[in-house]
Amino acid sequence: MIARIMAEPLLSLQGITKRFPGVVANDGVSLEVYPGEVLALLGENGAGKSTLVSILYGLYRPDEGEILLEGRPVQIASPSHALRQGIGLVPQHPMLVGRHSVAENLALGIGSKLFPAQRIVPLIEKIAGAYGLNIDPQAPVHTLSPGEKQRVEIVRSLLGGARILILDEPTSVLTPQEAEALFKVMRGLRSAGKSLIFISHKLEEVLAISDRITVLRRGKVVDSLLVAQASKARLSELMVGRSVSFDRKRSQPKLGQPVLQVRGLKARSSRGLEALRGVDFTLRSGEILGVAGVAGNGQSELVEVLSGLRPMESGWVELGGKTKNIRANPAELFEMGVAHIPEDRIHMGTVPSMSVAENLALRQYNQPPLAHGWFTDAQQLEANAKAKVQEYAVATPSIHTPSGLLSGGNIQKVILARELSGIPKLILAVHPTYGLDIGATEQVHQVLLDKTLQGAAVLLVSEDLEEILSLCDQVAVLYHGELKGPFAVESATRESLGLLMTGGVV
Repeated sequence: MIARIMAEPLLSLQGITKRFPGVVANDGVSLEVYPGEVLALLGENGAGKSTLVSILYGLYRPDEGEILLEGRPVQIASPSHALRQGIGLVPQHPMLVGRHSVAENLALGIGSKLFPAQRIVPLIEKIAGAYGLNIDPQAPVHTLSPGEKQRVEIVRSLLGGARILILDEPTSVLTPQEAEALFKVMRGLRSAGKSLIFISHKLEEVLAISDRITVLRRGKVVDSLLVAQASKARLSELMVGRSVSFDRKRSQPKLGQPVLQVRGLKARSSRGLEALRGVDFTLRSGEILGVAGVAGNGQSELVEVLSGLRPMESGWVELGGKTKNIRANPAELFEMGVAHIPEDRIHMGTVPSMSVAENLALRQYNQPPLAHGWFTDAQQLEANAKAKVQEYAVATPSIHTPSGLLSGGNIQKVILARELSGIPKLILAVHPTYGLDIGATEQVHQVLLDKTLQGAAVLLVSEDLEEILSLCDQVAVLYHGELKGPFAVESATRESLGLLMTGGVV
């Protein structure tokens, strides 16, 4: 690592500033990326990471400062220009055409009639073999796992001649085994002299794979340090500006009577395919049941049935001692004490064009004290919003600001404040901390734990195994619509859950 630092930087940002109306997203950011290193870029939501990446990839132009490649100033005009300069982006969500093969997707990426799919297969195989990427050029993309799709995106960048790869939250949807395979690829790329900018909220991974770490807070660089100088505690304090507790595991929770019992539950997807195949479990008061699984294995359908958004095909659900044939009546379920924190927080959890105050009132807008008869009480609406914004520390310019203008973390806080008002009996929490920074994640976890102390049962659907292992009492895995478990969280490990998530046996 010392040799790398003594080399000249491959990429240097000097005083990069980018302003938007009312916001300085990047404020004099300076950093260097050296040949053959992994630089982790950390920061809370809104710290300026995405803006900085967009500038590097030619999506934004900086208002001030300059970018140097091998010591010479460059202006990056577009993503294609960035790749010609040797900068490639591996996006968080792969941008591939599912019906086409790997080779066809990569031929489209090259964008030349001189390189049809069959002609670039040898080149794909050569690059994939050199870096241990292990992909089949003839495989249809829709048959690939998330990890395999990510490898295709890496090959796409390497085909374009990338020397610097930006990996944006690359492990967010990967199993532990897939994440470790990605790290092996990253180490191979580093050994070959490639430079990698690694963006992640998972501090364990940052410490495991990085050489150096640069931390942003409120648009500014607050520190750059070698990984040997770093720890979870120090990094989280740099990111948030205060100490953060990572100990969220409960000891001996007080469990009550069953709140939710599910037996033989079957349901079909929106495409008419069998999505749930006889799911059974019991969830008690004060208990958190974690459901892990790779996306698309029935998690969405399970929560939609339980929240009244999708009819069941067979089986039964008993909620609070009442057997329900749940069929698309979310309002009735809310009255019975069911709170729903949805997966799509922007389009399903909120109405982006409506104000923060209006979104906070969606569950009660026609009920006292917010309404009298047919009329909404504006003063009560405002008082309700101010109280919840303060209680949940929602960062918003005003309660009248459209919710769509807030960051993902603050939109999530709006949903939590609305759904968890009062004392819910059952909380359906789907990826409640996905994409959130450390501070927001800590708050979401504490809210859920506090509600269980008040007697709520929580069904936590998450792809973050650390979150499941630290919060839950029971854990289960959905694979192809079948539920493996539940079993006590003490008997589970990241490795065993990862095997179950890919159809393995433990």
